[in-house]
Amino acid sequence: MGYASRTGTRRNLLALRRAGWRLVLSPTGVLDAEGFRYGLDNGAWTAFQQREPWNAEAFYRAAFQFGPTADWVVAPDVVAGGLASLDLTLQWLPRLDFCPLRLIAVQDGMSAGDVAPHLGPGVGIFVGGSTGWKERSARGWGDLAARVGCYLHVGRVNTRRRIALCADAGADSFDGTSASTYASTLPLLDRARKQLALGGAR
Repeated sequence: MGYASRTGTRRNLLALRRAGWRLVLSPTGVLDAEGFRYGLDNGAWTAFQQREPWNAEAFYRAAFQFGPTADWVVAPDVVAGGLASLDLTLQWLPRLDFCPLRLIAVQDGMSAGDVAPHLGPGVGIFVGGSTGWKERSARGWGDLAARVGCYLHVGRVNTRRRIALCADAGADSFDGTSASTYASTLPLLDRARKQLALGGAR
């Protein structure tokens, strides 16, 4: 399943709706699902990019309002923070137990052994981290998700090659900004998504 960053552009929303994509909401953006099914991000990546402190209160308000009906919610993390990120995530997981599916954002420096004890039907994996690490490690996270029977999502996927990596890892879903920013790229990405889903990743 493809998820696109939430956009207010009517043309792009119509294209996404017709293609059957879903949206990603963020506490740093406009919290309006526009009638789409959606996942909820925690806003850490945006704060990291903008060199601003992450706003825990804004995230919790968004999670309380939108988490119970979200497809998934990304628990708080530290971008490229390794085990410090996992420590923060584990502190938050119990506070988000009203969300049906919570995702642990795996980051550079984490291993399957670090994350596996915390996974299950209600807790899955969000493959984050730096670009190179994400691409190198996605297959391993897919193996772990298949072994424990949990959900697997990959973030920042904006090309056919990245969609192929997601399919190879056995991901359930991915998200990116390209399809919501440039309606012209959606047909290419959606064609790749559907071809790879039909062909089977593994």
